[in-house]
Amino acid sequence: MNKIKVEGIKLYGYHGCLPEEAKIGADYLVHVTVWTDLSQASKSDKLKDTVDYVAINQIVEEEMAIRAELIEHVTDRILSRLLKEHWAIRKAEVELSKTIPPINGNVEKVTIVMKRKR
Repeated sequence: MNKIKVEGIKLYGYHGCLPEEAKIGADYLVHVTVWTDLSQASKSDKLKDTVDYVAINQIVEEEMAIRAELIEHVTDRILSRLLKEHWAIRKAEVELSKTIPPINGNVEKVTIVMKRKR
């Protein structure tokens, strides 16, 4: 089993339970790792034989654009779409971080990590 990693997807979103989070928004950072068989792609040199990382990035951007109270919910939606739309993916992991979260304290980021396999 091989991995494809799309790391450091930087986005701005409006997720959170507080009313001001829906208005002001925040910076987010997403890392996606998918496990798949890359043996055919390594021989054929054809995009159709791999999981297109452009498509991975697009799923992340589209799901991050839909407001949610919890980043756990957004992370789950990203995972669900990855597995639904790309049958070659055997396992996927999504790390979604909200940078400088509005909590009492000097916190750089809060990260949710979810992993799912077929």
